[in-house]
Amino acid sequence: MDWYPLLNSLRIALISAAVVFFTGIAAAYYIARLPRVLKGVLDVVLTLPLVLPPTVVGYLLLCLLGPRRVIGAWVLETFGTRLTMQWWSAVFAVSVVVFPLMYRTARGAFESFDETLAQAGKTLGLSNTYIFWRIRMPCCRQGILAGAVLSFARAIGEYGATSMVAGYTPGRTATVATEVYQLWRIGNDALAARWVAVNIAISAVVLLAVNLLERRQRR
Repeated sequence: MDWYPLLNSLRIALISAAVVFFTGIAAAYYIARLPRVLKGVLDVVLTLPLVLPPTVVGYLLLCLLGPRRVIGAWVLETFGTRLTMQWWSAVFAVSVVVFPLMYRTARGAFESFDETLAQAGKTLGLSNTYIFWRIRMPCCRQGILAGAVLSFARAIGEYGATSMVAGYTPGRTATVATEVYQLWRIGNDALAARWVAVNIAISAVVLLAVNLLERRQRR
């Protein structure tokens, strides 16, 4: 049994989860401070990948990153590198798909934060940076960690956008999700079932971690 799809899925998920962790927190924090109308518009735009079919997200990414499209053609001409059909191409797709999970969770955590604590910190002469990292983030850490774990879990199982942007090449771009589909397509149900079991085991562990975080948050 070739373990490359699992290792590839893990590194894609880890990189994507790290990307959306920081970008999701930053977006949630700054957008929450914008005027109501602008905040509503940006919220719809940033949350859209959560409700769009993953194949639609993959198609839109191909319209941007394809070798004959604006960004993809420029990168190919300038650096000689294709942005699609590489293992790291999946990072683009997975990050876009899972970003709304981190963003919405972080926004909910920040909205539940007691702003009087930040105001008290300002009266003591504390900077906004200090208040954010030493007061706001510790108070919101459970919700933010839950969002990060959920993002990682969703990244592990992403298929639609990944298959369109990165494709399927054994030993190069294969992930657990695309491996299961290809094995099913050629009729190798036994090996496909093993990969399904691996995916279920990982997802169960991740969901258990989310439940533990939520239990600690309620306490």
